[in-house]
Amino acid sequence: MSPRKPSVGGVLLTPGAGSDREHHTLVALEDALDPLPVARVDFPYRKEGRKAPDRAPKLIASLVADAADFAERSGVAPGRLVLGGRSMGGRMCSMAVAEGLPAAGLVLISYPLHPPGKPEKLRTEHLPLLDLPCLFLSGDRDPFGTPDELEAATATVPGPVTHHWIPGGRHDLARSDEEICEVVTGWIAAL
Repeated sequence: MSPRKPSVGGVLLTPGAGSDREHHTLVALEDALDPLPVARVDFPYRKEGRKAPDRAPKLIASLVADAADFAERSGVAPGRLVLGGRSMGGRMCSMAVAEGLPAAGLVLISYPLHPPGKPEKLRTEHLPLLDLPCLFLSGDRDPFGTPDELEAATATVPGPVTHHWIPGGRHDLARSDEEICEVVTGWIAAL
C-alpha cells in the first residue's frame, strides 16, 4: 500500500484584474474553508493604489513571495498549498506553478482563456506544464472562453482536471458564491 499524500494545509486566493482581496467570492471561500488556513492576497498594483495590472513576471514574483510567506506563517510545506483565484489571479497562479512554484492543486475560477471576442488569442502556452490536480470552475456563458474552448485547452493539462459549469453564468459568476464554495470545498476535501 502506498503512503497517503499529505492533506491540503492551506489555500492562497488571488483576485481578478479589476478587483482586490476583498472580492465577495474570495471572502466567501475563506469562510467556507474554515478551519483550513486561507490567505487572500493582493497583487502589487493594488497594494500601490493603481488600477492597471502589472506585467505577468511582476505578478508571478509577488505570488511566489506571498505563497512562501503564507506557507512559513502557517507552518505548512509549500507543496501542501492549493493556489488559485478568480480570472487573472487564477491564471497567474497557474503560470507560477508552471514555472516551478510547488502546489497541491489549482482552483481556477472564471479562467480567462482568451480576451472576449478574440478566441485566437489563447492563454494556454503553460497548460501542458501543470502536472497537478486542477479545478476549472466557469460559467457556461463566459465570453472569456466557452465550455468547448476550455475543455479543448485543458485537454493538454497532464494533471487531473475537473470542470464545473455554472448554467447561465457569465465571467463575473454573479450570485454563484454558494455553488462556488460548495464545489471548491468538496474538491479540496477530496485531494
